[in-house]
Amino acid sequence: MNLPIPSETREARFAAYVDALAEGLGHADRIVPMQAYCTGLLLPGERKSIEPMAARLAPHRARAAHQSLHHLVAQAEWSDEILLASVREQVLPVIERHGAIRAWIVDDTGLPRRAAIRSGWRASTADSWASRTAARSL
Repeated sequence: MNLPIPSETREARFAAYVDALAEGLGHADRIVPMQAYCTGLLLPGERKSIEPMAARLAPHRARAAHQSLHHLVAQAEWSDEILLASVREQVLPVIERHGAIRAWIVDDTGLPRRAAIRSGWRASTADSWASRTAARSL
């Protein structure tokens, strides 16, 4: 029987996961923005871009929160390889407790193609993706 995980346990596991990811960011000043960014991704709200996330995370200091998040995703440099290795170290043991991985199924149909860099898309790519998405939803 799968019992629900108490919220304190979920919060502690999330904090430990984000702390482990933050170790791979290369600089201590990126830890708090990384924690905020990961938290913002999980908060209710349809828009997951940094401006609305900043407003939900810190309503009384949304401008400063926005600047901090923007710096993390658009300007801060870190090693993707180190960050992804940290994700693997955290996630694979949990997945493999249920048995060996026999296949990966990745549904990326909702993601835009040809992202220019991890912090955003070229305007033409974003526009064409938005047009296709809007046309699909009609």
